[in-house]
Amino acid sequence: MAKRKMILDLDTGIDDAMAIAYAVGAPDVDLIGIISSYGNVVVEQAGYNSLQILELLGATDVPVFLGEPHSSTTEHFDVMAISQQIHGKNGIGEVSLPAPTRQLETQSGVDFLIDAVHQYGADLTLVPTGPLTNLAAALQKAPDIATTIGNVTLMGGALTVPGNVSHFAEANINQDAEAANAVFTSAMPLTMVGLDVTLRTLLTTKETGQWRDLKTTAGEKFADIVDYYIDAYKVTSPHLHGCALHDPLAVGVALDPSFVTTFDLDMFVQASGEDYGRTIGDPARLNEPTTDKVAINVDTERYLKTFMDYLTTLFKAH
Repeated sequence: MAKRKMILDLDTGIDDAMAIAYAVGAPDVDLIGIISSYGNVVVEQAGYNSLQILELLGATDVPVFLGEPHSSTTEHFDVMAISQQIHGKNGIGEVSLPAPTRQLETQSGVDFLIDAVHQYGADLTLVPTGPLTNLAAALQKAPDIATTIGNVTLMGGALTVPGNVSHFAEANINQDAEAANAVFTSAMPLTMVGLDVTLRTLLTTKETGQWRDLKTTAGEKFADIVDYYIDAYKVTSPHLHGCALHDPLAVGVALDPSFVTTFDLDMFVQASGEDYGRTIGDPARLNEPTTDKVAINVDTERYLKTFMDYLTTLFKAH
């Protein structure tokens, strides 16, 4: 049992699946639960995918909870065509995995998060890698968690590079900018792992080939899933020559902040107008003590080595 506890908040697509594997494989943290979100897939599919990935990795002790099904300002969510192109319609590269033996929990993801913050306090880290709707809902219901939780390290946003759904906006933030703004302007200790650094951490078929060579079920299935992602990147972002490790980088930084160089900046999220979803410095709080950090550079080589060590060791056993 590790002292540090982690909750992942995932819209489980392909890089989310790698984030699960990183958290399960990391020796210095206990993954105590996964909350599902909408985004790459609908919330129910995300939850089911998480259960399947946990089963594949032999981590059936980790519970999965359903979060909010749509943004805080809408009544419905439809998966975007680009998400289906990148992650597959099932979210995991159209790869077939066995049905999970564990069921989704009946408690809501928002209530699970609040209870966990109250139980573990400063020892708890939350890593949201989809929209911030669940976290904003938890903050609204239990405002005290902002100053009780140890850390929130999120994958989302862009400060020094363009967005990936508009000139300014990154996809996760763009799904619910209002919720994101509530999180960014709260007193919560926040580290933003955005496109500034995730687009520099890339995986290629060289690495997935190493997993395939293990001749294990987990190694082969993850190679199939991630190769689908790599092929999608050849179409959407051929200049990268690989697929970005968006979500697993956030897990890595949550556990070892020294992977990145950060910039202290109180931020807000533009929730209206043509720059909807933009993550930028908050002019109203420039002279206040900051609780926000933005990752602006990354030790790619050391991170990738750690990523491959954790995942390959885990896949060898399953």
